[in-house]
Amino acid sequence: MTSNRIPGRYRYAAVPHIMIDGAAEAMDFYAAAFGAEEIMRIAHPDGRILHAEIRIHDAVLMVGDGGGEFLSPGNAGGTTVGLHVYVEDVDALYHRAVAAGAESLQPPTDMFYGDRTIMLRDPFGHVWVFLTQVEDLSPEEVARRGNELLQAQGPGSA
Repeated sequence: MTSNRIPGRYRYAAVPHIMIDGAAEAMDFYAAAFGAEEIMRIAHPDGRILHAEIRIHDAVLMVGDGGGEFLSPGNAGGTTVGLHVYVEDVDALYHRAVAAGAESLQPPTDMFYGDRTIMLRDPFGHVWVFLTQVEDLSPEEVARRGNELLQAQGPGSA
């Protein structure tokens, strides 16, 4: 039996709700850098966003201006969350995002877990990891490769 109590776009996800000082500007940046599409926006008369939703590829994120219990990375002294999104062409997204002003933390790299991966920091302090699968690996193979890599690097590596 299928439930109608969970919207389809949220059915299999923990949906990130990222807080940003200047959420409207951030949404413009996400459109330019990541190809984000705006789904909805609820804004105060002064332009501050109470709640908005964007879609990057098939991933849905909630966006709002920071305040109260929810601090933007700039007000929190950094971020504790990396936002991971699978895309069709991570190399193209990398070049588009860097041209739009994202900071490259890791250029396109083939990783042991079977994905080609990039890491970017947006101008608002959030860290993004975009991935394109290049090998279809079992969880056991990913764990084997990861443990093998850590063994080769020695103690204290991460």
